[in-house]
Amino acid sequence: MHEVDWRDAKPHYSQFTPAIAQFETLEAAELFSLQSRLGRAFRWLMTPDCPTQCLVVMSSDLPGYLNAYQDALTQIDARTPVIVGENITETSLFGFAYDENKNVTASQKQFGLIHQAHQGAIILKIADVLQQPRVWLRLRQLLATGRLPWQTARADQLTALPDETLSVRVILVGDRQWLADFETHEPDLYDGIAAFAEYEQDIEVNENNIEAYLAWLKGIANQLTDKTITDTAIVQLMQAGARESEAQHRMPLCPVWYQQLLGEALMHAENQLDGDAIAKALAERYQRAAYLPERAIEDIHKGQVFIDTRGEHIGQINGLTVIEVPGHPMSYGEPARISCVVHSGDGDIADVERKAELAGNIHAKGMMIMQAFVSAALNLDEPLPYSASIVFEQSYCEVDGDSASLAELCAFVSALSLQPINQAIAITGAVDQFGRVQAVGGINEKIEGYYQVCAHRGLTGQQGIVLPKTNLSSLCLRQDVVDAIKAGQFHIWAVDDVEQALPIVTGLPFSGDEGETLLGKISDRIDHFHNGEKQTCNTLFSRLKNWLGQY
Repeated sequence: MHEVDWRDAKPHYSQFTPAIAQFETLEAAELFSLQSRLGRAFRWLMTPDCPTQCLVVMSSDLPGYLNAYQDALTQIDARTPVIVGENITETSLFGFAYDENKNVTASQKQFGLIHQAHQGAIILKIADVLQQPRVWLRLRQLLATGRLPWQTARADQLTALPDETLSVRVILVGDRQWLADFETHEPDLYDGIAAFAEYEQDIEVNENNIEAYLAWLKGIANQLTDKTITDTAIVQLMQAGARESEAQHRMPLCPVWYQQLLGEALMHAENQLDGDAIAKALAERYQRAAYLPERAIEDIHKGQVFIDTRGEHIGQINGLTVIEVPGHPMSYGEPARISCVVHSGDGDIADVERKAELAGNIHAKGMMIMQAFVSAALNLDEPLPYSASIVFEQSYCEVDGDSASLAELCAFVSALSLQPINQAIAITGAVDQFGRVQAVGGINEKIEGYYQVCAHRGLTGQQGIVLPKTNLSSLCLRQDVVDAIKAGQFHIWAVDDVEQALPIVTGLPFSGDEGETLLGKISDRIDHFHNGEKQTCNTLFSRLKNWLGQY
């Protein structure tokens, strides 16, 4: 366990300072420059002896991507026609036969996009193909036979015209959801029909590829402005990218994301685009979508949702959640009170969320893993003489994910040992059956959500967050949170296992040979149950039985 230094709460990229300083002198690179795997797939597809004529590409199907794919394929062989089909229909893609009298045996032809792509390639959106089932049926027939029957524009009728012989490479582009739908309709998609490739969504920047990344970034910036982009702007942009990717050294490769952010920042730039302009653009972007997160925090401030950030309570702890609302572009963090009560029983730990059908499968899995760890740690010869009930208080929608399992474990151990938990400290993390604490998602939003509650009530210097050590590489916090950590008013503790987490929130070690421990208190309570409470219970039961026997 160690307390996180404020310098580690946000990446600064000082190791890349020399490369960033050369940004203005770099030669701009094209959008495709950081997609080596996809580039190899395109070159393989366009070779004459390629065993397949269809390539499915997992990526956005926005025009910027499709045009970049067209440019990349054209560069392979400039003589090869490469057609982009957007908003296609069956007739615009395959053409049709007609004459003045609408005779189905007409000799006149209206060629489609597929004919323009003969001896070359055509790029299509999977969304367009799926929304018109006959398009895929005819396209699959063309890929299988190399022949395209002519049909009329008015009805699904073949003409007397001979089939057209075509050689076309087909690139189908869609995001993961569209690909899943496509594969559902065509289960044998990758068994002889098509090959798969994808546009990589991010890149891990290091000393070897930082210049290539910056050159790629400059290519995007040059499309928007000719203003000088300062070093501080590059650092701010990379920090925003790290937050988007949830990893300090991974940068997103979505050109639309950069174009939107740079475009908004240019509205605040004067002679040059600097870090302040990027910061203002990010702040305004947050404000536009801040109603829901601010409304949630307001409910906590007014006491409608109970979150205690001071004092101590047995069996109660502040967990951290990430809220994702359908139709809302931004996820946000919100603390949640997790409570546990213990009573005499057969050792069962009841997950109230699961019993009320308000918990997803991953949350249920996390609860069972937590129970397995506790059972192994107690190492009892017989079932635990207590049962427990664990619940997310004031939760009215489905809870999923295993990121609360560490908090639930702490609440259970506290209730079982009767050792209170410091309410100033919130906790997040998943646990495995051996007590190791594992990484969780949305860590920045979780920390900032709890910080907002503490800051509104007044920072005491005792408040903070316990998180998995493996999440340190994901930290990219807002500047106000970083400043509070620097001033010692807010803390972050990173832990590897349960043994490190429990002393922070309870003040006692989980196990050990010296001094009072949580396991020792639990053992004493179990002994008291067997040797004290159980005897008392039997005595009372016997007296009641004898009393009833008199009547």
